[in-house]
Amino acid sequence: MNLLEDCDFPEPGTSVDLAVSGGPDSLGLLVLALDRGLRVTVHHVDHHVRLTSTEDAQFVVEVAERFAVPCVVHDVFFTGVEGNFEARARAARRRVLPAGALTGHTMDDLAETVLLNVMRGGGLEGLSPMVGDATKPLRNVRRRDLHYLVADSGLEPRYDETNDSSAHRRNRVRHELLPIMNDVAERDVVPLLARQARVLFRSEEHTSELQSLRHL
Repeated sequence: MNLLEDCDFPEPGTSVDLAVSGGPDSLGLLVLALDRGLRVTVHHVDHHVRLTSTEDAQFVVEVAERFAVPCVVHDVFFTGVEGNFEARARAARRRVLPAGALTGHTMDDLAETVLLNVMRGGGLEGLSPMVGDATKPLRNVRRRDLHYLVADSGLEPRYDETNDSSAHRRNRVRHELLPIMNDVAERDVVPLLARQARVLFRSEEHTSELQSLRHL
């Protein structure tokens, strides 16, 4: 399977920044970006929250050295416990990562985000996340296929135990809600949610174009 066919990378030779955590998704992003012939700079954000975070950072540095690409480690320190940790961590990453940095979000992440936004009462924009987002070049790639690619590349990703914690709503969507939906639908609903997101995105684009024409 050629996963590059499902990716939305820029042209070969383009310089890009990659957000690489050391997990399988971001490692897959790195492998595919290099296969595409992009000029890569790796960026790793160390939140200094987990006991193994420094080891994660060192792992990413070593992977970058293996592929002979530059690597920048960004240190982020949290104070206090107020607010949603996932949201705070995401905001912290955005503050330190270069604008336009590519991330390893997959079709599965897209589907999870759609469901999360439904529960938050998100509008049409919330129901079509990542579609058209140039920083999410793997949004049409399945997570499992990406993990197979990483395994075939001989890389052993770092394990983030927080991805299994039911304290985080996304994890419950991933490990509980989606399997129930698959069971009820008797099929894999991730591609359906992703297709619906694309349809809504194109519909919004078309509506915006019509509104622009009316104002000419």
